[in-house]
Amino acid sequence: MAHKPVGSGSSFSITGTNAQSSEISHQSDSLRVIAVGAPAHVAIGTNPTATSANYYVRSDSEATISLGKPASQRVVGVTTGTKTIIDFPEGTGSPFYVGDAVSLTILGAQSYLNFTHKIVDSVDTSSSVGGYYSTRITVNHDTSGILTAYNAPNAGTNYAELRGSFKVGAIAASGSGSLYVQQVQVSGVS
Repeated sequence: MAHKPVGSGSSFSITGTNAQSSEISHQSDSLRVIAVGAPAHVAIGTNPTATSANYYVRSDSEATISLGKPASQRVVGVTTGTKTIIDFPEGTGSPFYVGDAVSLTILGAQSYLNFTHKIVDSVDTSSSVGGYYSTRITVNHDTSGILTAYNAPNAGTNYAELRGSFKVGAIAASGSGSLYVQQVQVSGVS
């Protein structure tokens, strides 16, 4: 089986107490984990707490865990406030659900609106005239100190994307060690 790395890998120390990775931008459907020096129990989610009931990886071995399909969407509007409102293009809809963690990346002059690993509070599913048909979500991120309106993408400038994110939590089943994590594309048969 062949693996192609996607994004950056990371590592963190594990003991008998839950430890977490930093947030990871969801870009692939598979996560390769390697437990070094100790067996590990691994949990994946918004803010995961690993327990002995979670996925087990033997010491000094690896596993490839399915993450599910990555979700992302182009952003055409950002409304600042104590909660941040994100608008998607008409006719597209939101691939995100309440409770998902998301990260906003704007490539251009308004990158100061960027945020990482914030939670979706609501999805506006209103319909009929003036409805949003799931093209507007509210994210639990305070941007009330930013007064400049977002300038929607124009001729390739100020492009904005909202993408799902996750963290990895792990505990050592015994002793202590490290957990290495890397999103991968998998090809071939094991």
